[in-house]
Amino acid sequence: MQILDGKIVAKKIRSSVKRELFELKEKLGLAVILVGENPASKIYVAKKEKVAKRLGFNSYNFCLPSNTTKALLINLIHRLNSDDTIHGILLQLPLPEHLNPKDFYHQIVPHKDIDGFHPTNVGKLHLEIPALYPCTPIGVIALLKYYNIQIEGQNIVMIGRSNLVGKPLAQLLSNHEGSVSILHHKTKDLKDFTKNADIIITACGDPKFFNSSYLGRPCSLIDIGINRLEDGSICGDMDYQDMIKSKYCKAITPVPGGIGPLTIASLMNNTLKAFKLFKDSI
Repeated sequence: MQILDGKIVAKKIRSSVKRELFELKEKLGLAVILVGENPASKIYVAKKEKVAKRLGFNSYNFCLPSNTTKALLINLIHRLNSDDTIHGILLQLPLPEHLNPKDFYHQIVPHKDIDGFHPTNVGKLHLEIPALYPCTPIGVIALLKYYNIQIEGQNIVMIGRSNLVGKPLAQLLSNHEGSVSILHHKTKDLKDFTKNADIIITACGDPKFFNSSYLGRPCSLIDIGINRLEDGSICGDMDYQDMIKSKYCKAITPVPGGIGPLTIASLMNNTLKAFKLFKDSI
């Protein structure tokens, strides 16, 4: 049984980005917009800023109050779209309840959309055209490749169908010739799928719901879930301690330390990629 350490892969990605930035001899700008006072979001934004500055980016945080209007937020996004010193824009989610994320996905211009949520980038993902793809899915692919876990021809179960992770990851795995089944809370008989899977990925936000009873053959387990328990501890969607005892667990990501570090590293790589894609299009 192998522990899939995302920190190792993230470090490799960051090192590559830092080297390319140094060779560019040009400061790239990363803008992060935070609306409200969500504690987890504030911690995450601070982590992004720390990594960005360490790699050599100019990092800018735009912190707006919880009562920010739709019009004001769109105005800020449009200003950043027009700013030549900004090469990547990220709108930190979740937003306050009165703001619908879907109203903003298309506001960030595609070549600065480092989260990969603009309809143009979503369409290019499906058409397998080079573009900016969502960071967590990119991180998962990087992890699988690093540990030589075959995707092509494998039965892959994706539990979770969010627009941010589940759907784009399923598409990306399909683009890599995987045979992907997307499961969700209305799927009947989950075990009929999971017991025949080569790779199982969870991204549903249900703490430790997925245990070894769902396994029926040797498989690799990727846990994208990040759930905070009442005691303040962090866990994934999988019951990690139960899984590592199973004879069917070939490999597994820990939480924390699995996919989380790869999401931030992929964000940095997407900012560099945004600059290169735009430069090549001129």
